[in-house]
Amino acid sequence: MLCAAYIILHKSATTKKKKKKRWWIRKYLLNRSYVFHDLRGFDGSFQNFTRMSTSDFEILLRLIGPAITKQETKFRHPIEPQRRLAITLRFLATGDSYGSLSYTFKVSKQLISKIIREACQELTKVLKDYVKVSKIK
Repeated sequence: MLCAAYIILHKSATTKKKKKKRWWIRKYLLNRSYVFHDLRGFDGSFQNFTRMSTSDFEILLRLIGPAITKQETKFRHPIEPQRRLAITLRFLATGDSYGSLSYTFKVSKQLISKIIREACQELTKVLKDYVKVSKIK
């Protein structure tokens, strides 16, 4: 009887309850279609959205695209470099919050903070010869 009680207590103490799995991504973010693709018309909405012409956008994308491109894994598809650049340009042009950008581009706020940091670092590297900043005395 004592042995049976020990086995039951030992078994219940060593088995862990499984936690309910959380989602990888919020459901509204699963459909990654967004406004940006629709703006590439000729009515000036792209330039108003990014504060940049499409030709300048393509030039910047060619310069930093390879550096901000991420590898695809078997778990997820990466965010495309043109979307990464568009997120960064929209943030720099308007100062929108990460939450606002999250709804516009359907990317999480946490990822947006990483994207902006990485893209700004690459823009600084690439454009250092084009843009001169005076040193503060």
